[in-house]
Amino acid sequence: MKASAAPASPTREAILDIAEDLFARQGYDGTSMRQITAAAAVNLAAVNYHFGSKEALLHAVLKRRLALVNQERLRVLDALEAEAGGKPLKPSQILDAFFGTLLRLAADPEHAGRNFLQLLERTMTDPAGFLNTLFAAEYADVMARYQNALYAALPGVPRAEIMWRFHFMLGATSYAIMGTGALRFVTDWNLDEAERPDDPGRLLPRLMSFLLGGLRAPLPPAPSG
Repeated sequence: MKASAAPASPTREAILDIAEDLFARQGYDGTSMRQITAAAAVNLAAVNYHFGSKEALLHAVLKRRLALVNQERLRVLDALEAEAGGKPLKPSQILDAFFGTLLRLAADPEHAGRNFLQLLERTMTDPAGFLNTLFAAEYADVMARYQNALYAALPGVPRAEIMWRFHFMLGATSYAIMGTGALRFVTDWNLDEAERPDDPGRLLPRLMSFLLGGLRAPLPPAPSG
């Protein structure tokens, strides 16, 4: 018989809540452990006991939210596969279930928390650390399910090519989450604010159209020689 999970520690949850808020508003480098302990009304020993380090605390904050995202990803995929009755899903369904779920929940304060989208934006400054957290071992089953769904949906595409394209899609999604601020600064790109360029509701259909186009693009020619 599987043992039931231990109840969450109120102190641990309070530290996570405060750290999430501060990391989202001030960034990782702009937030000190002293600020976190003061706002959470705990001492440094409590943070070290529960998390061990500031970096580990950031990863715990992210994993708490990403766990909700991955639960929803599995729920959506289960429902799609049940409806398909054993037939392969459409690539558009798979991409929306994986990437669309992330953006929808990140923009929904009722599910992922009001700071989640800001937190994701902040963590894009450390893409390697973010991706390591995103693909943590506890999410391996989620990745395997979506990987197999893509293989079944694209039987004529080499599996290595599918994974390369998934890699590129992750990069595009990361930049989409970051918003248009950096691009405007570098290129002097003047966007029509009436389009609400950083509105998640408008971002998602643009991003999904781009991702699906990349996934369906013609295969590159085989290397010569």
